[in-house]
Amino acid sequence: MINLLNQVVIITGGSRGIGAASAVLFAKVGADVVITYTKNAKAANSVIENVKKQGRTCLAIKADISKSSNANKVIQQTIKKFGRIDILVNNAGIWTYGKIGSMSEKVWKETMQVNLDGMFYLTNAAVPYMKKQQSGKIINISSTAGQRGEAEHSHYAASKGGMISFTKAIATELGQFNINVNSVAPGWVDTDLNDSVFSDKEYKEQERKKIPIQRIPTPEDIAGPIVFLASDLARHITGEILNVNGGSVLIG
Repeated sequence: MINLLNQVVIITGGSRGIGAASAVLFAKVGADVVITYTKNAKAANSVIENVKKQGRTCLAIKADISKSSNANKVIQQTIKKFGRIDILVNNAGIWTYGKIGSMSEKVWKETMQVNLDGMFYLTNAAVPYMKKQQSGKIINISSTAGQRGEAEHSHYAASKGGMISFTKAIATELGQFNINVNSVAPGWVDTDLNDSVFSDKEYKEQERKKIPIQRIPTPEDIAGPIVFLASDLARHITGEILNVNGGSVLIG
């Protein structure tokens, strides 16, 4: 039922985890894909090949989107290649430890620059094209931490809380232009972002048991709701925070 044939999607942080899974799923439903990455060209090339297997085109752009000039470069290269932007998935993010009272300014600023500033820069640069088209879908990947907080990760929680408020604010602002803005808020996801904490198998099992569905999701479990929100099935949904956490955090 989902058909995104010939639409163009930009996915930041698209070379791994949720971003990579989303890139492949978007290709499966007919979209051409642009991904950004910062270091791992091998992983980015793997996504390109997986998208090609679905018969679609993938452009990988090396860009630190925490800098506005790089975000603008991503938008301009997308327009040059495809001539349009239909969907923007603000997925790039970092999750680091930071205990309040001893957290460095560097750690705080880095998290805000990647998680929050990068989202703003890409969105700010993409919206004029979506307005011109009178259509668009923006999906911000936040977190349950942005709704309930997360001890010893206040910088991460604050960045994701900001993302949620940003989502609601611009959803109201952009509705008149037929642009939908929503957020997907995962809990734990079994990606390399969490490899360090999940290397403790006992802890991973402890967290799994806390989830009512009794499983830690794969990146593909998050990609599905992202693609849904980008489709016409979700055309009357905007300003929504879609929790995808197996029932572990029940926040409407």
